[in-house]
Amino acid sequence: MGLNDTVTAERVHIGFFGKRNAGKSSVVNAVTGQELAVVSSVKGTTTDPVKKAMELLPIGPVVIIDTPGIDDEGTLGEMRVKKTKQVLAKTDIAVLVVDGTKGLDETDNELIKLFEERKIPYIVAFNKSDLLDKIPDTDEKSIYISAITNANINELKEKIGQLSKGVENKKQIVADLIEDGDLVVLVIPIDESAPKGRLILPQQQTIRDILDANCAVVCCQDTELTATLKALAVKPKLVITDSQAFGRISKDTPDDIMLTSFSILFARYKGDLEALVSGAAQLGKLTDGDKVLISEGCTHHRQCNDIGTVKMPGWIKNYSKAEPEFHFTSGGDFPDDLSEFKLIVHCGGCMLNEKEMQRRIAAAQAASVPIVNYGIAIAQMHSILRRSLEPFPEILEILDK
Repeated sequence: MGLNDTVTAERVHIGFFGKRNAGKSSVVNAVTGQELAVVSSVKGTTTDPVKKAMELLPIGPVVIIDTPGIDDEGTLGEMRVKKTKQVLAKTDIAVLVVDGTKGLDETDNELIKLFEERKIPYIVAFNKSDLLDKIPDTDEKSIYISAITNANINELKEKIGQLSKGVENKKQIVADLIEDGDLVVLVIPIDESAPKGRLILPQQQTIRDILDANCAVVCCQDTELTATLKALAVKPKLVITDSQAFGRISKDTPDDIMLTSFSILFARYKGDLEALVSGAAQLGKLTDGDKVLISEGCTHHRQCNDIGTVKMPGWIKNYSKAEPEFHFTSGGDFPDDLSEFKLIVHCGGCMLNEKEMQRRIAAAQAASVPIVNYGIAIAQMHSILRRSLEPFPEILEILDK
Protein backbone atom coordinates (compact mmCIF):
# COMPACT_ATOMS: atom_id res chain seq x y z
CA MET A 1 0.00 0.00 0.00
CA GLY A 2 1.58 3.26 -1.12
CA LEU A 3 1.31 6.56 0.65
CA ASN A 4 -1.52 7.70 -1.59
CA ASP A 5 -3.46 4.55 -0.72
CA THR A 6 -3.23 4.99 3.05
CA VAL A 7 -6.76 4.94 4.45
CA THR A 8 -8.01 8.04 6.23
CA ALA A 9 -8.37 6.31 9.59
CA GLU A 10 -4.68 5.34 9.51
CA ARG A 11 -3.39 8.84 8.73
CA VAL A 12 -2.09 11.33 11.26
CA HIS A 13 -4.92 13.84 11.88
CA ILE A 14 -3.68 17.44 12.16
CA GLY A 15 -6.22 19.99 13.38
CA PHE A 16 -5.80 23.76 12.95
CA PHE A 17 -7.57 25.73 15.69
CA GLY A 18 -7.87 29.35 16.77
CA LYS A 19 -10.00 32.45 16.84
CA ARG A 20 -11.76 33.98 13.85
CA ASN A 21 -9.45 35.92 11.58
CA ALA A 22 -6.29 34.62 13.23
CA GLY A 23 -5.50 33.37 9.72
CA LYS A 24 -6.13 29.66 10.23
CA SER A 25 -7.28 29.03 6.68
CA SER A 26 -4.37 31.01 5.22
CA VAL A 27 -1.95 28.99 7.35
CA VAL A 28 -3.60 25.73 6.25
CA ASN A 29 -3.20 26.74 2.61
CA ALA A 30 0.42 27.73 3.16
CA VAL A 31 1.28 24.49 4.99
CA THR A 32 -0.43 22.26 2.43
CA GLY A 33 0.58 24.25 -0.64
CA GLN A 34 -3.05 24.00 -1.80
CA GLU A 35 -6.12 26.23 -1.78
CA LEU A 36 -7.68 23.85 0.69
CA ALA A 37 -9.61 26.45 2.69
CA VAL A 38 -11.55 29.56 1.68
CA VAL A 39 -9.73 32.73 2.76
CA SER A 40 -11.56 35.97 3.50
CA SER A 41 -11.11 39.06 5.65
CA VAL A 42 -14.67 38.52 6.90
CA LYS A 43 -14.73 36.89 10.32
CA GLY A 44 -16.20 33.38 10.47
CA THR A 45 -15.74 32.45 6.80
CA THR A 46 -15.00 28.86 7.77
CA THR A 47 -18.39 27.58 8.93
CA ASP A 48 -17.70 23.84 9.21
CA PRO A 49 -14.56 21.77 9.71
CA VAL A 50 -12.84 21.24 6.36
CA LYS A 51 -11.05 17.90 6.05
CA LYS A 52 -8.57 16.80 3.41
CA ALA A 53 -6.55 13.59 3.15
CA MET A 54 -3.24 14.34 1.50
CA GLU A 55 0.53 13.86 1.53
CA LEU A 56 2.45 16.36 3.62
CA LEU A 57 6.23 16.30 3.63
CA PRO A 58 8.13 15.48 5.75
CA ILE A 59 5.31 13.62 7.52
CA GLY A 60 3.67 11.55 4.78
CA PRO A 61 -0.04 10.65 4.63
CA VAL A 62 -2.13 12.96 6.84
CA VAL A 63 -5.62 14.38 7.27
CA ILE A 64 -5.67 18.17 7.54
CA ILE A 65 -8.64 19.69 9.40
CA ASP A 66 -9.41 23.42 9.27
CA THR A 67 -11.89 24.32 12.02
CA PRO A 68 -14.31 27.25 12.50
CA GLY A 69 -13.31 30.06 14.85
CA ILE A 70 -13.50 28.99 18.47
CA ASP A 71 -14.75 32.48 19.44
CA ASP A 72 -17.77 32.40 17.10
CA GLU A 73 -20.93 34.04 18.44
CA GLY A 74 -24.69 33.46 18.45
CA THR A 75 -26.65 30.22 18.06
CA LEU A 76 -24.93 29.28 14.79
CA GLY A 77 -21.62 30.17 16.39
CA GLU A 78 -22.32 27.79 19.27
CA MET A 79 -22.88 24.98 16.77
CA ARG A 80 -19.58 25.77 15.08
CA VAL A 81 -17.75 25.79 18.40
CA LYS A 82 -19.31 22.41 19.24
CA LYS A 83 -18.09 21.00 15.93
CA THR A 84 -14.64 22.39 16.62
CA LYS A 85 -14.55 20.59 19.95
CA GLN A 86 -15.71 17.37 18.25
CA VAL A 87 -12.68 17.62 15.97
CA LEU A 88 -10.46 17.51 19.06
CA ALA A 89 -11.67 13.95 19.65
CA LYS A 90 -9.92 12.73 16.50
CA THR A 91 -6.97 15.14 16.48
CA ASP A 92 -3.50 13.61 16.80
CA ILE A 93 -1.62 16.93 16.52
CA ALA A 94 -3.06 20.40 17.11
CA VAL A 95 -1.82 23.66 15.60
CA LEU A 96 -3.13 26.72 17.43
CA VAL A 97 -3.03 29.69 15.07
CA VAL A 98 -2.78 33.02 16.89
CA ASP A 99 -2.73 36.55 15.51
CA GLY A 100 0.90 37.39 16.21
CA THR A 101 0.16 41.12 16.39
CA LYS A 102 -2.15 40.51 19.35
CA GLY A 103 -0.66 37.50 21.11
CA LEU A 104 -2.35 34.88 23.27
CA ASP A 105 -5.59 35.77 25.01
CA GLU A 106 -8.02 33.95 27.30
CA THR A 107 -9.67 32.03 24.44
CA ASP A 108 -6.31 30.82 23.12
CA ASN A 109 -5.26 29.73 26.59
CA GLU A 110 -8.53 27.80 26.99
CA LEU A 111 -7.70 25.89 23.81
CA ILE A 112 -4.20 25.13 25.08
CA LYS A 113 -5.77 23.83 28.29
CA LEU A 114 -8.04 21.55 26.22
CA PHE A 115 -5.03 20.23 24.27
CA GLU A 116 -3.17 19.47 27.47
CA GLU A 117 -6.18 17.87 29.20
CA ARG A 118 -6.68 15.58 26.23
CA LYS A 119 -2.94 14.92 25.90
CA ILE A 120 -2.84 16.26 22.33
CA PRO A 121 0.65 17.35 21.20
CA TYR A 122 0.41 20.93 19.96
CA ILE A 123 2.25 23.87 18.44
CA VAL A 124 1.33 27.54 18.76
CA ALA A 125 1.82 29.27 15.40
CA PHE A 126 1.90 33.05 15.78
CA ASN A 127 0.74 34.23 12.36
CA LYS A 128 1.21 37.63 10.66
CA SER A 129 4.86 37.91 11.67
CA ASP A 130 5.34 40.10 8.57
CA LEU A 131 3.48 42.86 10.42
CA LEU A 132 5.84 42.83 13.40
CA ASP A 133 8.87 45.06 13.80
CA LYS A 134 10.60 42.49 15.98
CA ILE A 135 10.04 38.75 16.34
CA PRO A 136 9.79 37.75 20.02
CA ASP A 137 11.69 34.76 21.40
CA THR A 138 9.86 31.41 21.26
CA ASP A 139 10.11 28.01 22.91
CA GLU A 140 9.90 24.53 21.36
CA LYS A 141 6.09 24.66 21.36
CA SER A 142 5.75 27.93 19.47
CA ILE A 143 6.88 29.60 16.26
CA TYR A 144 6.31 32.90 14.45
CA ILE A 145 5.16 32.52 10.85
CA SER A 146 3.58 34.44 8.02
CA ALA A 147 1.05 32.82 5.73
CA ILE A 148 1.44 35.81 3.41
CA THR A 149 5.22 35.68 2.94
CA ASN A 150 5.61 31.96 3.82
CA ALA A 151 8.11 32.91 6.53
CA ASN A 152 8.91 29.87 8.70
CA ILE A 153 6.20 27.72 7.06
CA ASN A 154 8.74 24.97 6.35
CA GLU A 155 9.95 25.21 9.93
CA LEU A 156 6.35 24.81 11.12
CA LYS A 157 6.00 21.67 9.00
CA GLU A 158 9.21 20.32 10.49
CA LYS A 159 7.84 20.86 13.99
CA ILE A 160 4.61 19.07 13.05
CA GLY A 161 6.71 16.27 11.59
CA GLN A 162 8.62 15.85 14.84
CA LEU A 163 5.38 15.55 16.80
CA SER A 164 3.94 13.04 14.33
CA LYS A 165 6.64 10.50 15.18
CA GLY A 166 5.08 10.01 18.57
CA VAL A 167 1.45 9.51 17.50
CA GLU A 168 1.58 6.87 14.77
CA ASN A 169 -0.20 3.61 15.57
CA LYS A 170 2.60 1.08 15.81
CA LYS A 171 0.30 -1.79 16.77
CA GLN A 172 -0.22 -4.72 14.44
CA ILE A 173 -3.58 -6.14 13.45
CA VAL A 174 -2.56 -9.80 13.37
CA ALA A 175 1.12 -10.01 12.36
CA ASP A 176 2.32 -10.46 15.95
CA LEU A 177 0.10 -13.54 16.33
CA ILE A 178 1.66 -15.44 13.43
CA GLU A 179 5.13 -16.45 12.25
CA ASP A 180 6.90 -16.60 8.90
CA GLY A 181 5.28 -19.20 6.66
CA ASP A 182 2.04 -19.55 8.62
CA LEU A 183 -1.26 -19.88 6.78
CA VAL A 184 -4.31 -17.83 7.78
CA VAL A 185 -7.86 -18.36 6.53
CA LEU A 186 -10.21 -15.38 6.29
CA VAL A 187 -13.94 -16.07 6.27
CA ILE A 188 -15.76 -13.36 4.32
CA PRO A 189 -19.53 -13.78 3.89
CA ILE A 190 -20.92 -12.39 0.66
CA ASP A 191 -24.49 -11.39 1.48
CA GLU A 192 -26.82 -8.44 0.91
CA SER A 193 -24.75 -6.23 3.21
CA ALA A 194 -21.43 -6.93 1.44
CA PRO A 195 -20.33 -4.09 -0.88
CA LYS A 196 -20.49 -5.03 -4.53
CA GLY A 197 -17.16 -5.81 -6.18
CA ARG A 198 -14.84 -5.11 -3.26
CA LEU A 199 -13.74 -6.09 0.23
CA ILE A 200 -14.45 -3.89 3.22
CA LEU A 201 -11.62 -2.00 4.89
CA PRO A 202 -10.87 -4.37 7.84
CA GLN A 203 -10.57 -7.28 5.42
CA GLN A 204 -8.18 -5.35 3.16
CA GLN A 205 -6.02 -4.21 6.07
CA THR A 206 -5.87 -7.67 7.60
CA ILE A 207 -4.80 -9.26 4.31
CA ARG A 208 -2.03 -6.70 3.94
CA ASP A 209 -0.84 -7.22 7.52
CA ILE A 210 -0.66 -10.98 6.96
CA LEU A 211 1.30 -10.56 3.74
CA ASP A 212 3.68 -8.11 5.42
CA ALA A 213 4.35 -10.82 8.01
CA ASN A 214 5.54 -13.16 5.21
CA CYS A 215 2.54 -15.43 5.69
CA ALA A 216 -0.03 -16.82 3.29
CA VAL A 217 -3.73 -16.01 3.32
CA VAL A 218 -6.71 -17.92 1.90
CA CYS A 219 -10.16 -16.35 1.69
CA CYS A 220 -13.49 -18.14 1.53
CA GLN A 221 -17.16 -17.57 2.24
CA ASP A 222 -18.76 -18.81 5.45
CA THR A 223 -20.47 -21.64 3.55
CA GLU A 224 -17.14 -22.87 2.16
CA LEU A 225 -14.90 -23.14 5.24
CA THR A 226 -15.18 -26.90 5.72
CA ALA A 227 -14.37 -27.62 2.06
CA THR A 228 -11.56 -25.06 2.11
CA LEU A 229 -9.90 -26.61 5.17
CA LYS A 230 -10.09 -30.07 3.58
CA ALA A 231 -8.45 -28.77 0.39
CA LEU A 232 -5.46 -27.27 2.20
CA ALA A 233 -2.20 -29.22 2.36
CA VAL A 234 -1.25 -27.63 5.69
CA LYS A 235 -3.24 -26.73 8.77
CA PRO A 236 -3.91 -22.99 9.17
CA LYS A 237 -2.52 -21.25 12.22
CA LEU A 238 -5.61 -19.06 12.53
CA VAL A 239 -9.12 -18.57 11.16
CA ILE A 240 -10.45 -15.01 11.16
CA THR A 241 -14.15 -14.55 10.49
CA ASP A 242 -16.69 -11.81 10.04
CA SER A 243 -18.49 -11.55 13.37
CA GLN A 244 -21.92 -12.19 11.88
CA ALA A 245 -20.82 -15.72 10.93
CA PHE A 246 -19.22 -16.46 14.32
CA GLY A 247 -21.70 -19.17 15.37
CA ARG A 248 -21.42 -21.23 12.22
CA ILE A 249 -17.69 -20.79 11.78
CA SER A 250 -17.01 -21.85 15.36
CA LYS A 251 -18.69 -25.17 14.66
CA ASP A 252 -16.79 -25.65 11.38
CA THR A 253 -13.33 -24.76 12.76
CA PRO A 254 -11.44 -27.66 14.41
CA ASP A 255 -10.49 -27.11 18.05
CA ASP A 256 -6.77 -27.23 17.26
CA ILE A 257 -7.03 -24.15 15.01
CA MET A 258 -7.27 -20.75 16.71
CA LEU A 259 -10.35 -18.68 15.87
CA THR A 260 -11.11 -14.98 16.19
CA SER A 261 -12.88 -12.19 14.30
CA PHE A 262 -11.97 -9.02 12.44
CA SER A 263 -13.89 -7.02 15.02
CA ILE A 264 -11.93 -8.48 17.94
CA LEU A 265 -8.64 -7.84 16.15
CA PHE A 266 -9.62 -4.21 15.60
CA ALA A 267 -10.76 -3.88 19.21
CA ARG A 268 -7.15 -4.58 20.12
CA TYR A 269 -5.65 -2.57 17.25
CA LYS A 270 -7.53 0.69 17.80
CA GLY A 271 -9.26 0.45 21.11
CA ASP A 272 -8.92 -1.34 24.42
CA LEU A 273 -9.56 -5.08 24.15
CA GLU A 274 -9.55 -5.59 27.91
CA ALA A 275 -12.20 -2.91 28.50
CA LEU A 276 -14.40 -4.17 25.67
CA VAL A 277 -14.20 -7.78 26.86
CA SER A 278 -15.10 -6.66 30.38
CA GLY A 279 -18.20 -4.96 28.99
CA ALA A 280 -19.53 -8.19 27.49
CA ALA A 281 -20.84 -9.40 30.85
CA GLN A 282 -23.40 -6.57 30.89
CA LEU A 283 -25.26 -8.20 27.98
CA GLY A 284 -26.65 -10.81 30.36
CA LYS A 285 -27.65 -8.24 33.00
CA LEU A 286 -29.97 -6.06 30.91
CA THR A 287 -33.57 -5.64 32.00
CA ASP A 288 -36.73 -4.28 30.40
CA GLY A 289 -36.42 -0.58 29.59
CA ASP A 290 -32.65 -0.35 29.99
CA LYS A 291 -31.23 2.08 27.46
CA VAL A 292 -28.64 0.56 25.11
CA LEU A 293 -26.63 2.70 22.71
CA ILE A 294 -25.60 1.03 19.46
CA SER A 295 -22.97 3.20 17.79
CA GLU A 296 -21.26 2.88 14.42
CA GLY A 297 -18.23 4.88 13.34
CA CYS A 298 -19.32 5.13 9.70
CA THR A 299 -22.47 6.04 7.83
CA HIS A 300 -23.82 3.63 5.24
CA HIS A 301 -27.02 2.72 3.45
CA ARG A 302 -29.15 0.67 5.82
CA GLN A 303 -30.13 -2.74 4.47
CA CYS A 304 -33.34 -4.50 5.49
CA ASN A 305 -31.26 -6.88 7.63
CA ASP A 306 -28.77 -4.28 8.86
CA ILE A 307 -26.45 -5.53 11.61
CA GLY A 308 -26.58 -2.40 13.77
CA THR A 309 -30.27 -1.55 13.68
CA VAL A 310 -31.80 -4.99 13.09
CA LYS A 311 -29.57 -7.97 13.85
CA MET A 312 -27.81 -6.65 16.96
CA PRO A 313 -30.99 -5.56 18.77
CA GLY A 314 -32.56 -8.93 17.95
CA TRP A 315 -29.57 -10.88 19.27
CA ILE A 316 -29.43 -8.78 22.44
CA LYS A 317 -33.13 -9.23 23.21
CA ASN A 318 -32.90 -12.96 22.60
CA TYR A 319 -29.79 -13.31 24.78
CA SER A 320 -30.88 -11.06 27.64
CA LYS A 321 -34.52 -12.23 27.63
CA ALA A 322 -35.38 -8.55 28.08
CA GLU A 323 -36.81 -5.64 26.09
CA PRO A 324 -34.17 -2.88 26.27
CA GLU A 325 -34.69 0.54 24.70
CA PHE A 326 -32.26 0.92 21.81
CA HIS A 327 -30.69 4.19 20.66
CA PHE A 328 -28.51 4.54 17.56
CA THR A 329 -25.72 6.85 16.40
CA SER A 330 -23.44 6.72 13.37
CA GLY A 331 -20.50 8.55 11.86
CA GLY A 332 -19.10 11.36 13.99
CA ASP A 333 -22.12 11.45 16.31
CA PHE A 334 -21.49 10.17 19.82
CA PRO A 335 -23.38 11.52 22.85
CA ASP A 336 -21.63 13.86 25.26
CA ASP A 337 -23.71 12.50 28.13
CA LEU A 338 -23.62 8.70 28.37
CA SER A 339 -24.99 8.39 31.91
CA GLU A 340 -28.48 7.30 30.80
CA PHE A 341 -27.19 4.14 29.11
CA LYS A 342 -26.74 0.74 30.72
CA LEU A 343 -24.57 -0.53 27.86
CA ILE A 344 -22.82 0.75 24.73
CA VAL A 345 -22.36 -1.63 21.81
CA HIS A 346 -19.91 -0.20 19.29
CA CYS A 347 -18.88 -1.34 15.82
CA GLY A 348 -15.29 -2.39 15.12
CA GLY A 349 -14.33 1.23 14.45
CA CYS A 350 -12.51 0.61 11.17
CA MET A 351 -13.45 4.10 9.88
CA LEU A 352 -12.37 5.85 13.10
CA ASN A 353 -8.80 6.66 13.93
CA GLU A 354 -7.24 5.25 17.08
CA LYS A 355 -7.58 8.57 18.91
CA GLU A 356 -11.34 8.75 18.39
CA MET A 357 -11.98 5.08 19.23
CA GLN A 358 -10.04 5.29 22.46
CA ARG A 359 -11.79 8.55 23.36
CA ARG A 360 -15.18 6.87 23.06
CA ILE A 361 -14.07 3.98 25.27
CA ALA A 362 -12.62 6.42 27.81
CA ALA A 363 -15.86 8.44 27.81
CA ALA A 364 -17.85 5.28 28.56
CA GLN A 365 -15.49 4.35 31.38
CA ALA A 366 -15.68 7.87 32.82
CA ALA A 367 -19.48 7.53 32.91
CA SER A 368 -19.21 4.01 34.42
CA VAL A 369 -21.09 2.59 31.42
CA PRO A 370 -19.92 -0.84 30.14
CA ILE A 371 -18.89 -0.82 26.48
CA VAL A 372 -18.43 -3.77 24.16
CA ASN A 373 -17.94 -4.04 20.40
CA TYR A 374 -19.83 -6.05 17.81
CA GLY A 375 -17.43 -8.98 17.54
CA ILE A 376 -17.03 -9.45 21.28
CA ALA A 377 -20.77 -9.09 21.87
CA ILE A 378 -21.62 -11.63 19.19
CA ALA A 379 -19.04 -14.09 20.53
CA GLN A 380 -20.45 -13.67 24.05
CA MET A 381 -24.01 -14.22 22.86
CA HIS A 382 -22.96 -17.37 20.96
CA SER A 383 -21.05 -18.70 24.01
CA ILE A 384 -17.76 -18.70 22.10
CA LEU A 385 -16.06 -15.65 23.58
CA ARG A 386 -13.44 -17.72 25.39
CA ARG A 387 -12.52 -19.54 22.20
CA SER A 388 -12.38 -16.35 20.15
CA LEU A 389 -9.88 -14.92 22.66
CA GLU A 390 -7.47 -17.88 22.54
CA PRO A 391 -4.93 -15.81 20.54
CA PHE A 392 -4.82 -13.41 23.52
CA PRO A 393 -4.13 -15.48 26.68
CA GLU A 394 -3.58 -12.36 28.77
CA ILE A 395 -7.18 -11.31 28.07
CA LEU A 396 -8.63 -14.71 28.93
CA GLU A 397 -7.77 -14.04 32.56
CA ILE A 398 -10.48 -11.36 32.59
CA LEU A 399 -13.16 -13.98 31.98
CA ASP A 400 -12.02 -15.90 35.05
CA LYS A 401 -12.44 -12.98 37.43
